[in-house]
Amino acid sequence: MPETLQYITNEQGDRIGVVLDLDTYSRLTPALDPEYLIGLTAEELKALATCKLAITDQNHLDQLIDRNTENSLSEGELDDLDDLLEKVDHLTILKTRARYTLRLLQTRSEQRIVA
Repeated sequence: MPETLQYITNEQGDRIGVVLDLDTYSRLTPALDPEYLIGLTAEELKALATCKLAITDQNHLDQLIDRNTENSLSEGELDDLDDLLEKVDHLTILKTRARYTLRLLQTRSEQRIVA
């Protein structure tokens, strides 16, 4: 079984670099990607990728959007609309990151099967 890492040393014997086997490198590189979601199982990522805004928030958002087209929202309701739209934006980003992470996990799994 090959070693998972080897050190590169200078002439004085100081460690100045490291060589990783491909499997170890593949496991570590996603941690360097700020969009990769760490610490979630594939099942958790799938759930996150398909989640939706809470039904009460979605209903409230729909009502506010309908009323906003009629220009009949109060300042407080406009603030609520902005907050809900911000929630939707954050949720969309999380869902996209979950799908991205799943795709990377699947690619890595396929690469292991081929190797």
